[in-house]
Amino acid sequence: MAENNAPSEKQFIIQKIYTKDISFETPNSPKIFTQKWEPALDLNLGTNVLPIENSMFEVSLTLTVTVKVGESTAYLVEVNQSGVFLIAGFTEQEMGPMLGSFCPNILFPYAREVISDLVSKGGFPQLILAPVNFDALYMQHLQQAQQSPQNSETKTLN
Repeated sequence: MAENNAPSEKQFIIQKIYTKDISFETPNSPKIFTQKWEPALDLNLGTNVLPIENSMFEVSLTLTVTVKVGESTAYLVEVNQSGVFLIAGFTEQEMGPMLGSFCPNILFPYAREVISDLVSKGGFPQLILAPVNFDALYMQHLQQAQQSPQNSETKTLN
């Protein structure tokens, strides 16, 4: 039997999952409800990692959904779904995928549910977002970071 070597033992524990910020706007209501419902959806997502302390991290997944009917915005919904995770004993190479892919994958169903509820309560047909391949997005992020190292950090767009 192997000795219990606590410092090198891998640990992944979900401490807390919560909705950090919500925004829902229907700028063209009630007129939008009289138009034929042929929506065009635009989805943007982003992640952010904030080290807290002692192997604790806050990972935030932000989803912004804009739905238009013709030129009119039917609704705009933004959700910042966050979680606090204890992640210890992983190598530096393993931490990137844990924080950049695995944690957002855990948060996504919660964010999808919040968005679906907001859209329905806003008077619109139910919206169920398709699954997202966070592994592929993380690999794409790594490739972009290798091609232009100065752009590897998350930037805020004004």
